[in-house]
Amino acid sequence: MDFLTCCNEMASAVSGAIAPLVGTAEGGRKTGMGADGTPTQQIDRVAESCILAYLEEHPLARTLISEEAGRVELGGDEGTIFLDPVDGTYNAVAGIPFYALSIAYAKDGVIRKAFVRDLAGGETFTAERGKKAFLDGAPITVSKTTVLEQSALSLYGRKFDPAKAFNLGQKARRWRLLGASALELCYIGCGRIDGFIDLRGTLRVTDAAAGMLVCTEAGGMVSDLDGEPLVFPEKVTIGKCMVATNGVMHRKIIEYLR
Repeated sequence: MDFLTCCNEMASAVSGAIAPLVGTAEGGRKTGMGADGTPTQQIDRVAESCILAYLEEHPLARTLISEEAGRVELGGDEGTIFLDPVDGTYNAVAGIPFYALSIAYAKDGVIRKAFVRDLAGGETFTAERGKKAFLDGAPITVSKTTVLEQSALSLYGRKFDPAKAFNLGQKARRWRLLGASALELCYIGCGRIDGFIDLRGTLRVTDAAAGMLVCTEAGGMVSDLDGEPLVFPEKVTIGKCMVATNGVMHRKIIEYLR
């Protein structure tokens, strides 16, 4: 079975398992601490358990790195899977229909394949390095927006200094705060938004790996706040900031953030 087939099966299992928990207090019940140092909620635990059970039967890689379980040896031949079982947990628990399953496959330290399933809307974003990005099997590309005054940007900034985004905020036409990094990166890839800025300093490889490949394979650009390549360690305890755009406006956005 190939990566995409397995991911579709895992997504179906997760979607069915968490459906009774979406928008409920039980879904948000704390069940312990995750490997990333943040509380694990019931909806995360259930979703991750589905993936772990599947990967025991179908070890797609040698290693799994997940927000809740941390590093798990799967016994596969090679490669690493980066998993966020529910990206946008708050949205899911609150009943806000914007949360996703994010799965990326890396080999030799390079993300090769990506899968992001919108668990609320059902859309599926996929990408393979050097082979473009797709939404439900159809090729996608970033927007052609060239000026900030016409742009729509998404911001993730829990407990951040708003001064960093103030100058940029004076130029952008629209701001959105959507709350699920993987989907926001995919939304850049299909041209729904022109950029995504995460100023928290807590964005982890599990949050971003799959969405970054979708974004860049669709023609977008991803960097740190200084415009340098964004490199994540294979640890869920280390977070970063991010700027992702349609590429055309990337340098200008970096300048305004400075």
